[in-house]
Amino acid sequence: MSRGAGQSKILKKRIMAKKQEEVKLDLSGQNVNGVVNRNIVDEMKESYLDYAMSVIASRALPDVRDGLKPVHRRILYSMHQNGLTPSAKFRKSATVVGDVLGSYHPHGDSSVYEAMVKLAQDFSTRYPLVAGQGNFGSIDGDGAAAYRYTEARMAKITLDLLKDIEKETVDFQPNFDGTKKEPKVLPTRVPNLLLNGTLGIAVGMATNIPPHNLGELIDATNHLIENEDATNEDLAKIVKGPDFPTGGIIYNKEDIKHAYATGRGGVVNRGVAEIVELKNEQFQIIITEIPYRVVKDQFIEKIAELVHEKKIEGIKGLRDESAKDIRIVIDLKNGAHPQKVLNFLYKHTELEKTFHFNVVALVDGVPQTLSLRDCLTEFVKHRVEVVRRRSEYELKQAKAREHILLGLKKALDHIDEVIKTIRASKDVTEAHKNLMSKFKFSTLQTTAILEMRLQRLANLERKKIEDELKEVQKLIAYLEELLASKKKMLKLISTELEEVKQNYGDPRRTKVVASAVGEMSDEDLIPDEETVLVYTKGGYVKRTDPEEYRMQKRGGVGSMDVEVKEEDFVTHLLSATTHNEVLFFTDRGRAYQIKMFDIPEGKRATRGKSIANFLQLGDTEKVTSILAMPKDVKHPEKFSMYLITKLGQAKRVALDSFTDVRRSGILAIGLDQGDELLAALFVEPGDTVILTSREGQSIRFDQDDIRVMGRAAGGVRAMNLDKNDRIVSADVVKKGKEKESELLVMTAHGYGKKTEMSEYKVQNRGGSGIKTVKVTDKTGELICAKIVTPEVEQIIAMSKKSQVIKIDAHTVPSLGRDTQGVRIMKPRDGDQLASMTIL
Repeated sequence: MSRGAGQSKILKKRIMAKKQEEVKLDLSGQNVNGVVNRNIVDEMKESYLDYAMSVIASRALPDVRDGLKPVHRRILYSMHQNGLTPSAKFRKSATVVGDVLGSYHPHGDSSVYEAMVKLAQDFSTRYPLVAGQGNFGSIDGDGAAAYRYTEARMAKITLDLLKDIEKETVDFQPNFDGTKKEPKVLPTRVPNLLLNGTLGIAVGMATNIPPHNLGELIDATNHLIENEDATNEDLAKIVKGPDFPTGGIIYNKEDIKHAYATGRGGVVNRGVAEIVELKNEQFQIIITEIPYRVVKDQFIEKIAELVHEKKIEGIKGLRDESAKDIRIVIDLKNGAHPQKVLNFLYKHTELEKTFHFNVVALVDGVPQTLSLRDCLTEFVKHRVEVVRRRSEYELKQAKAREHILLGLKKALDHIDEVIKTIRASKDVTEAHKNLMSKFKFSTLQTTAILEMRLQRLANLERKKIEDELKEVQKLIAYLEELLASKKKMLKLISTELEEVKQNYGDPRRTKVVASAVGEMSDEDLIPDEETVLVYTKGGYVKRTDPEEYRMQKRGGVGSMDVEVKEEDFVTHLLSATTHNEVLFFTDRGRAYQIKMFDIPEGKRATRGKSIANFLQLGDTEKVTSILAMPKDVKHPEKFSMYLITKLGQAKRVALDSFTDVRRSGILAIGLDQGDELLAALFVEPGDTVILTSREGQSIRFDQDDIRVMGRAAGGVRAMNLDKNDRIVSADVVKKGKEKESELLVMTAHGYGKKTEMSEYKVQNRGGSGIKTVKVTDKTGELICAKIVTPEVEQIIAMSKKSQVIKIDAHTVPSLGRDTQGVRIMKPRDGDQLASMTIL
């Protein structure tokens, strides 16, 4: 073998030996150089999961028990440790932020300060946990001032999140550098997870929980405590839906129930907008509430952008008149349809926004999607644990105090011997030893006796010790009984929740509408009770409690009702119930439909709201007849509707043609030129129809005299009128009630009477009729006529200038057809009767 070949062989052996040395592993998996061989895929997977879990558990997701993320919990605990209670002076926010950073939260100062600012903003947090002083930002999107300028302390409700924390109610853990302890969770009395909600984005998951009303959450929690088998559906009847700090309206209870049952789902949230009519038929849209998490300035800019790009027509002015409350005013151009403009804003701006539920929180450190019941159940479990640990702590303290008091009592019972023993001892140590050996005192008792002051020897002081001992023993018995009974523990939790509700409960800010957007429903939890609809010639509508009108004697002036604008007057009064569907018929022969409860309730003196808020009427279209659809009709196929025009035309239409009228209205009757739809009536087989004219004529004919026609058809001649005469009223005489029915008529100057139906024979349609009232200059022309029966108890009459009188129907006398009647109401000078309704 050559020398070169031998050297090469030796070199190879050395290289191999080196490699073997490098890969040789010890028992821990490390080689001798401290390097671990790892598959990069496994390393990336484990490192990513560790990072993801760190973000999930330590930053982004709240704990189901107290509803707080770590940063929020640390802010509140730091304030607690520094004595920043609601009664303390405000301290610089920089102080709080600095302490949180230095003691508990090793992250950037901006993350801590921004979290604290959110807790103080009443438009971001439903029940703010921090009380701020200074500029903490605004709903316009303005940021808070720097933390060196603002000041903060705890809000009152925060005390109930931290209450009993010093009683070993929760576990503590070391802070990031091991110098201090911080709570893993707060012993909250408040169901904060759902109360204030949260928004968080973790790695691979997120959470989005809306805020709720405190009173509803506590009622639902107490219901769950009392009924362990309560379902999500049961709880959703109590928790009606989210309650946003900015108010607004949420729609569709079915969507809300689904979100509560699954922890996921979308709920439509609209701002509150009102259409207001100004002079000369000018309209404004006034927005007073916007959806949650909408920045007001950005919302206004979006509207301005749509106008500038001509994507929306009809807006001529836009301004922000907000002060403490939101008020955004949109001026509309002449001829613009306000409801269409408002609908466009709902569709293309954040005036309507969907809140997407994603109720994800940490349960025992593991992220879970939770239903409403899950959230409340976990909160109750937490409260049971807190009350148990608090009671154990208090029991331990009470027993320790009892032990001391028993020693003091025993010492006082043998005070002479105790003093003698102490005096005989050369020092404290010997006295301590002698007392323990002679009287069998414990170390703690002996120490307390030696520290006892001579004033305790007074009789009153002895009595205090005995009384305190009794109280402590009573407390021990109570705590032992409480710890032995889960039922009593739950009752205590329920009582404490009620206290929280009494202290911090407030009304809902967000209205919940049972149906989906744009639909009508009778499920809005509004009592079905009698109400009076008032409608004016100028298009203002309201509903009023009948009790607003006090009973008066006939012949009086009446009292002032609705405040109307100059030249406006009341034209329609309708008595119905709040759950009635109300049909509005217009002079153009069109029909519109809304629920009675959708019309806002007002007092007698309030004007009401423009009908443009509810109906999409044409520019010059006027409401001429208002009718309440009958409820619970047993045989709807037997019903039909009569439509009467002012020129005496009439037609009969099937009732089911008006059971589902769209918001934009439908055609009800075809009209001749110059004619207008005057009245609509419900009729059944065997009924007769009676029409009255302003010159005092009337005609009564059988409803079968006119066949059923389609909605688009015109009518046939119902009454032949003189050239200047017009129909003013139409009503129905029900089959079988002819003998007890009377026709009540009232004239422009307030005269009225009742006339028995036997004086009105049934004629063929198309005739000129017979006289029903003697019209003179004294009485004025006939204004209205109604069929009354003995069941009718009250009459409400209203003048054009809104004088209203409510009288007993039985005080109106029954007189013949060819008479002028008696004074029912005495209108003031320049005023006259406008309308009448019966209750």
